Amino acid sequence: MTIASLATILNQARQNNQAIAGLVVLGWEDITAFIAAAEAENMPVILQAGPGCRAHTPIPVLGAMFRYAAERASVPIVCHLDHGYEIQEIEEAIQSGFSSVMIDGSKMPLSQNIEITGHVVSIAHRAGVSVEGEIGIVGYTDGLSSQGTEPDEAARLARETGVDALAISAGNTHLQTQASAIIDEVLVDKIAQRIECPIVLHGGSGIPHSVRRRLARKGLVSKFNIGTELRQVFGSTLRKTLDEDPNIFDRLTILKTLQAPLCDATRHIIANLK
Repeated sequence: MTIASLATILNQARQNNQAIAGLVVLGWEDITAFIAAAEAENMPVILQAGPGCRAHTPIPVLGAMFRYAAERASVPIVCHLDHGYEIQEIEEAIQSGFSSVMIDGSKMPLSQNIEITGHVVSIAHRAGVSVEGEIGIVGYTDGLSSQGTEPDEAARLARETGVDALAISAGNTHLQTQASAIIDEVLVDKIAQRIECPIVLHGGSGIPHSVRRRLARKGLVSKFNIGTELRQVFGSTLRKTLDEDPNIFDRLTILKTLQAPLCDATRHIIANLK
């Protein structure tokens, strides 16, 4: 299957009142489980390499892994660099075969965010690569506080940079272990009316499934980033495996026990967004 463009699959999803799952990858076992789930649901997915993943595995290795798996999948797969902060790593991702990159200038003043995002768009689009930008600060459960996105600022950034997707802050928070976020759906709607590109919500694990589904069905949010929710499945299954067999030690044998639970949980996420 052809590796997919983020712009293409998100625009198709929005037209169909669906959303696509942006799945945070930390290793090969994640990739295989996520693609198996996507194929079972006959839906595209976005494989995402965030800063934590990149600290563990070099970008060229991730690019090769993502592309190898995507080229053999029966559904469209986007190979996406999540939360890129430096031009150098964006360029390395493009050279390594990623089909989509995110430039996160959300902590910068608006003018600087527009400048760096526009620069990344010019570089990426020349290479046929999609770009996700971000405006408004999506905080962390035990760290930086969130700051909601201003609709006028979102409209200006989208208009002046030509991004293919825009991540916003509307009550969502990274690394939430409970689906308890209260999303300002009125704000999301206001932003959606002001910009032409699809909207992304990071911190999707903290958003109740019913809210994700409603925002997708209304055509307001086209991509939800999901990481913590699936890492919890990974961790709980790993503990169960080790508790049930204290003599197990082989890495591959242990990791094989994670595939079915990860795939099942991912299928539930994907199906909810259809």
